[in-house]
Amino acid sequence: MLFLLFPAVVFTISAQGIYAPAAGEPGSTAIHKDSSIIVAWATNCAVERGYINIADTTVTYTQGDITSNFAFFGHDSLALGYPETNMTCVSLGDGGSAILEFAFPIKNGDGYDFAIFENGLKASFPPYQCFLELAFVEVSSDGERFIRFPSVSATQTETQIGGFDQLDPTYIHNLAGKYIADYGTPFDLEELKDSANLDINNITHIKIIDVVGIINSEFSSYDSQGNMINDPWPTSFWTGGFDLNAVGVINSLQNNVVDNLFSDNLNLWPNPVSAGGNLNIKSCNNTGISDKKFKIISSQGTVVITGNIDDNQTVISIPQNIKSGLYFIYTINSDGKTSTNKLMIK
Repeated sequence: MLFLLFPAVVFTISAQGIYAPAAGEPGSTAIHKDSSIIVAWATNCAVERGYINIADTTVTYTQGDITSNFAFFGHDSLALGYPETNMTCVSLGDGGSAILEFAFPIKNGDGYDFAIFENGLKASFPPYQCFLELAFVEVSSDGERFIRFPSVSATQTETQIGGFDQLDPTYIHNLAGKYIADYGTPFDLEELKDSANLDINNITHIKIIDVVGIINSEFSSYDSQGNMINDPWPTSFWTGGFDLNAVGVINSLQNNVVDNLFSDNLNLWPNPVSAGGNLNIKSCNNTGISDKKFKIISSQGTVVITGNIDDNQTVISIPQNIKSGLYFIYTINSDGKTSTNKLMIK
């Protein structure tokens, strides 16, 4: 939920729990949006909105000429790229979700591998903690099977955190939204290294699911330890639920794509290909490319063409208005194997 009543004032938060403290505090794991370790941002986002009040789905909110019982602030595209302001976001609603894709897959590297940005705010009144809305995080290397990061919420569950109340980040672990606006919550793929049906060096999709913070077992969300999660609820506004600003990539296959090309997997001709012309793709060395998905990506990491390779020879129409230069064709087949090939467009 976008919440604009807190002025931008910095206060020290007295840590109570055992997990990393708020942004700006010693020992915090928060990553600023301008950090040099962020190498890329999400390039595609598909949102499924949740109710503004899951416990009473007849509750509606009116903004302008729209009245709905679902959250409706922001467009999916506002979660793409760099998080300009706390208003450039999309609200998920109770239990809503977003699936994000990237120009190049995310890999398990040193330290944290990606960070998720929400628009939480630091409070200007006691107990000087934070207004935070939380979300589960899942990853996939095929876009179909998702694995959830193990999360912990040690916030008390005796009293409901109200729609405008505060949370202590030191009680929160591995939940997106732990940090205030401009600071991403980081995630390390190493934690999922033993997960079945997941290649932690080829993460193609990230799914973010709003935590329903009501302490009512009929509607509650639970962490990986079985704890009921208590966060601001209800947020019965068009901005209800988790507000997704952006997803920043820290470790990407883009980092080594130029030095690690699998050019023996595909024949591409003509190469260079002219803008407005046709590009032919055919497998070589009997590798087979049936059922592969492909992306043509610029050297700056922008996805310009996507599609499917349905047989052993495919023709791709190159747009007339495409800029000349170096591109990459990134392919992934049904068993998760990938390859990258250079393509010049003139």
